[in-house]
Amino acid sequence: MKFLLTSSGIRNPSISDALVELLGKPISECDALFVPTAIYPFPGGAGQAWKAISGNARSPLCELGWKSLGVLELTALPTIREESWVPAVQEADALLVWGGDVLYLTHWMRQSGLADLLPSLTSVYVGVSAGSIAVTPYNCDAEFDLDFVPPGSDMGQGAERALGLVDFTLYPHLGHPDMEDTSLENIGKWASGIPVPTYAIDDDTAIKVVDGAVEVISEGDWKLFGA
Repeated sequence: MKFLLTSSGIRNPSISDALVELLGKPISECDALFVPTAIYPFPGGAGQAWKAISGNARSPLCELGWKSLGVLELTALPTIREESWVPAVQEADALLVWGGDVLYLTHWMRQSGLADLLPSLTSVYVGVSAGSIAVTPYNCDAEFDLDFVPPGSDMGQGAERALGLVDFTLYPHLGHPDMEDTSLENIGKWASGIPVPTYAIDDDTAIKVVDGAVEVISEGDWKLFGA
């Protein structure tokens, strides 16, 4: 699988060009599936999911002009036959994974069976924020995500670990004015305790991964810790 891991979607021409290169054809000729699952734990999550699907969110993704766009709701998948959804995932040109709660997203990726399916896919995985963090080995939002774990749930066990489909971790929204934890100093402190390289990226930066080769696509700011 090929990855385009963004902080805030397809925000500039450089990231857009990288997406088209990964797809191997224009976006208008590609079928995509959108995964909104990560946003639901947050207050107003259902409305935010609709904003993203309808192309009215701050992070451009669904509104890029896809040939077709479907919604893949991970919480529904364990209750339906695999033949009802697995072929659609296998045939999609792109899997668009929205932001939100990393812990909730990785939980349902595993529960649904999507996590096991991802390594075999030839499509492009496009992540936004939590959707990008989820495929790395470590969850930089673990402490924050634990605030949304339902009472009595064991979902919080292993909250610091994500899927580990790439060999680096990611800290998005570098320098965001509304997110105190995204200062370079704070990210550096977190990264110092992580045994793999950490990319701190702002909203105008993305990480492209093809066959394990990593390339930074940026019109903004980024820093690599623990290279």
